[in-house]
Amino acid sequence: MTGHVYIVDGARTPFLKSRNTPGPFSASDLATAAAASLLARQPFAPEALDEVILGCASPSPDEVNIGRVVALRAGCGERVPGWTVMRNCASGMQALDSAIANIRTGRSGLVLAGGVDALSRAPLLFSDAMVRWLAGWYAAKTTGERLAALRRFRPAHLAPVIGIMKGLTDPVVGQLMGQTAENLAHIFDVSRADMDAFAARSHQRALAAGAAGHFDEIVPLIDRDGTLYRDDDGVREDSTPENLARLRPFFDRKYGRVTAGNSSQITDGAAWLVLASEAAVERHGLTPLGMIVDSEWAALDPAQMGLGPVHAATPLLARHGLGLADVDRWEINEAFAAQVIACLRAWEDEEYCRTQLGLDGAFGAVDEARLNVDGGAIALGHPVGASGARIVLHLLAVLRREHQRRGVAAICIGGGQGGAMLVEAMR
Repeated sequence: MTGHVYIVDGARTPFLKSRNTPGPFSASDLATAAAASLLARQPFAPEALDEVILGCASPSPDEVNIGRVVALRAGCGERVPGWTVMRNCASGMQALDSAIANIRTGRSGLVLAGGVDALSRAPLLFSDAMVRWLAGWYAAKTTGERLAALRRFRPAHLAPVIGIMKGLTDPVVGQLMGQTAENLAHIFDVSRADMDAFAARSHQRALAAGAAGHFDEIVPLIDRDGTLYRDDDGVREDSTPENLARLRPFFDRKYGRVTAGNSSQITDGAAWLVLASEAAVERHGLTPLGMIVDSEWAALDPAQMGLGPVHAATPLLARHGLGLADVDRWEINEAFAAQVIACLRAWEDEEYCRTQLGLDGAFGAVDEARLNVDGGAIALGHPVGASGARIVLHLLAVLRREHQRRGVAAICIGGGQGGAMLVEAMR
């Protein structure tokens, strides 16, 4: 079964930068706040949803099936199924794609889909050595056994394992995501100045967009102390090329070019979209904003995972007889400045396009005036599970604002994958 999948509405929280301490909101707090506000303005009751699908890369132990937790907390009732998907950086986009599949097969007509992560709350873990010691301690029955266990204890056992560092390290190639960005910088000769200029532009565009009111998809948050969070808080006026140039490389401290300043920020946030079939639109009297026309997933060398958008968007466009210049607006998630620049250069590289994409030559060039026009994750932040949904939501907002028709949202995925969606705004 086929059919149009319409975007009816969407909302997201402010993206709040991690400041080396647990943030004010859990992942379910963030997702519930955005969902409740979004559903409150719909002409249908939350109980009318057929399902809730939430992408999350790092749910807390007490929110493992966070999709169901949020569905209940947001007032969808006991009879609306809620479930969770995980595709690393594209978990939010995967939630949308899962909704699309169920809508097109007729299993669902009205779906709340999106993504969330509270990366500031990523856990600190015990090492294996500490866990083994604890197991021996709890197994000890006598005073003598406990004294023997105490003699085996070493202070080094208490050194924590940083959960987010484990999560951002590819277990197959043994590289942090930032190291894979360094790989691309080497392959495509992306200079430190290139990266810092791109990062500064992301902040400049985000600042201009905020001043112009272009982030009206944001739902403000209030914490338990009454503090209001209205805007993304990682955008900086002082992120200029000159200031960014002062930062030291983070992932390859001797020879590297990738810094904290030209990388995406570790962030907390949630984003949702309401998706509907044509029958659901008619049944509930909805006014669609646009539609998701098609999607594509791709895989590649995990050590070059940042090129995922190229490998996903190229066949997506080819399937519809489109070239890069036929896309009115682009949102490519800014995991790293080096990674986005490498994607742009890969499309212009004849050898790469022939050997890696199976094309006759270079695919073309992306007009950077059409790319991430309101900034991206370098300025706004990258709550891993939410970003794939955010870029689709904001892409549609940009298309409607600029009276444009067609856009592509694309994202790289840890583990060596890429995702892309072709979006059209309603005329």
